[in-house]
Amino acid sequence: MSHLFSEFQLKGHILRNRVVLPPMVCFGYATEDGFVTERNLRHYHDRSEDGPGLVITEATCVDKNGRTATKQIGIWQDEHIEGLSRISSIVKGNGAVSLIQLHHAGLVTPVQVSEIVAGPSAIDQDPRTRMLSVEEIDGLIKMFTDAACRARKAGFDGIELHGAHGYLLNQFASTLWNKREDEWGGSLENRLRFAAAIIKGIRKICGQDFILGYRLGANSPLLEDGIANAKYLETLGVDYLHVSHGGSLEDLPRPPKEFEYNWIVFSGTEIKKRVSVPVITVNEIKTFERAEWLLKNNHSDLISLGRPQLADPNWVKHTRDNEPVNLCQACKPKCKWYQSSDLCPAYQKLQK
Repeated sequence: MSHLFSEFQLKGHILRNRVVLPPMVCFGYATEDGFVTERNLRHYHDRSEDGPGLVITEATCVDKNGRTATKQIGIWQDEHIEGLSRISSIVKGNGAVSLIQLHHAGLVTPVQVSEIVAGPSAIDQDPRTRMLSVEEIDGLIKMFTDAACRARKAGFDGIELHGAHGYLLNQFASTLWNKREDEWGGSLENRLRFAAAIIKGIRKICGQDFILGYRLGANSPLLEDGIANAKYLETLGVDYLHVSHGGSLEDLPRPPKEFEYNWIVFSGTEIKKRVSVPVITVNEIKTFERAEWLLKNNHSDLISLGRPQLADPNWVKHTRDNEPVNLCQACKPKCKWYQSSDLCPAYQKLQK
């Protein structure tokens, strides 16, 4: 049997294969109050049925004023639990382990959501931004832990903290964003104090059996910083690391010439060498052959395949059974799905 379609144990759960559906926001699907719609439910049903072993529900906001879009799934109030429980029930009913990603955009919250935004530090020359007070940081820690409690009540097997892509947790971790001179900035331990407090709070509320993963910004701002962050997060008790980018395009890692993947995948393989918790790699892996090579050579434990499963909801089944795959067309200059799934040429091909 292939490595990609072999079972994998994660925190006492048996994944039926090593394919991950990563958290990808379906822009425009949710309501403006953060409630799940039938369109969200169809999206997760179609991709979890005879599909990936692990499904991570898209970035779900812990604070209405920290959304990345006006129509983003929310988990900031108890009223969201009912809709979220429908997603977890569908995913688990289809045989996958079900997680949900907890998110706050922090300093990159769009103006349509909030006119003034806050983070670890204000951004020079940006009057929209300001520094969070210590009291506000404490409030945000509670927002994340309360959201994890709601996720557990909604039936999810665990959560993933979004600490990548330049969002709030990533902002605290990176010296590019975090210029604080108090206990929340400066040293590695201080910059990860925010994440540590959230992890400790979630463990206290949700217990040791609840999966707690972390989406890590590998270049925060350099790969060596991402590696240090990964090693420290392991000591805090995270159950896996899902390695992606840190929101900056400066001083990017340079893979060796013989490495046939991009710098994000390379970063994941470098972090994998230095931690003992499972590592998920992601970004432009796309095919069975590329995923299989990473697993076979112990460069990764699990493989996130995002756009391939947007373009073909049955990517796992088609690939496993040697059937034709509806391929992602790699639209330029950016993926059209993230404007609207109605614009994705590969997905729309399936609807005809």
